[in-house]
Amino acid sequence: MEYVYAALLLHKLQKEVNEANISSVVKASGVAVNDAQVKALVAALADVNIEEAIKAVPVAVAAAAPAAAAGEAKKEAPVDTSKSEEAAMEGLSSLFG
Repeated sequence: MEYVYAALLLHKLQKEVNEANISSVVKASGVAVNDAQVKALVAALADVNIEEAIKAVPVAVAAAAPAAAAGEAKKEAPVDTSKSEEAAMEGLSSLFG
């Protein structure tokens, strides 16, 4: 997972997502680098538009209501997240070909 995070960080900083850069980021985090995993990730991301993949993954954003911030409990109907979870997994799988 740290390799994917490294790739996302490099993308966010508008740096090239390549083996050397991913290895540098992972080393800087204090984790031993597995060259095979780095090569596999770079190969998997070769044909992926990371920006489009990020946009395709639905993100659940929970906004804190002022009442909740004041400590008042608020009852809400349960939300069916099965479809959004499936869509999120499809988006993540697109990162790996």
